[in-house]
Amino acid sequence: MRKNVLLLETIADEALAVLREHVNVFTGYNEADLKEVLDREDIHAIITRGKGLINEPLMAACPQLQVAARCGVGLDNVDVAAATARKVMVINAPGSNAATIAEHTLALMLMLMRNMYASVAQVKQDNWAWRNQYAGDELNGKTLGILGMGNIGKRVARLGEAFGMEVLYWSKSAGEVPYPFLSMEEVLQRSDVVSLHLPFNKATDRLLGSAQLASMKAGALLINTARGALVDHAALLQALDEKRIGGYAADVLPDEPPVQSRDLVHHPQVIVTPHSGSLTAATYRQICLLTVGNVVAALTGNNPDPNSIFNRHALV
Repeated sequence: MRKNVLLLETIADEALAVLREHVNVFTGYNEADLKEVLDREDIHAIITRGKGLINEPLMAACPQLQVAARCGVGLDNVDVAAATARKVMVINAPGSNAATIAEHTLALMLMLMRNMYASVAQVKQDNWAWRNQYAGDELNGKTLGILGMGNIGKRVARLGEAFGMEVLYWSKSAGEVPYPFLSMEEVLQRSDVVSLHLPFNKATDRLLGSAQLASMKAGALLINTARGALVDHAALLQALDEKRIGGYAADVLPDEPPVQSRDLVHHPQVIVTPHSGSLTAATYRQICLLTVGNVVAALTGNNPDPNSIFNRHALV
């Protein structure tokens, strides 16, 4: 019997074709469509990307559920605890976005350090004389502090080295990397650029608040391609307004699209991209294909990649 898979968001065309080859595919991109599907079908797997929530009420409405999957790495929009309690396999694509997020991090770093966004905007306004008041710097010779030395943090460190930066880091634990492992306070105090690569959880919620931002080197830059809620935005706005830090560049916000974060987005020393770091053609395709392949394996009696099963240890 072919199993039924519910999509909460669109996925890459090639991944969709793979799904349709092996299972029945239903879409619930809005509440009305979702209700209609749930009323008439037994759902065996749910796939989301970054917005569709796989929460307890949705899982409760799918008593035959075997798999909850996200085409991505972070699982903020999947209730892992509820899934595990129901013996539902949680599948994601760990490590699949490391290269592209590292590239995006360096792009934001360069734009902020070299004041590139303002330069481009001024030239588009026919203001070539902007060069006479240009103020910017370079990464070469600066100290890069990385908070979170996982797959992405390691790639950012190597790219920083290639630009001539000295790399320091703090993480949950010391890793096998050729960089000094320091306390978070020391990293913040010594770094010209601080880049965040931590997961979001209770321990990291607003990890960088007033005290941490105040301890940063005067004029230092803060880069966030991890999760918006790692930073206390009220404290960040104050630090920017008081010119205690030189700028903030991010691909993530605590509210997306921004409502409460609008003041931050429009601050002259802030650059924000619309959570697009993983949306390059190559990575989007890869993430969707990896996730779909493992979901199909789980539903057809084959073995998914063990590393893709986030809650594998809790299910044994």
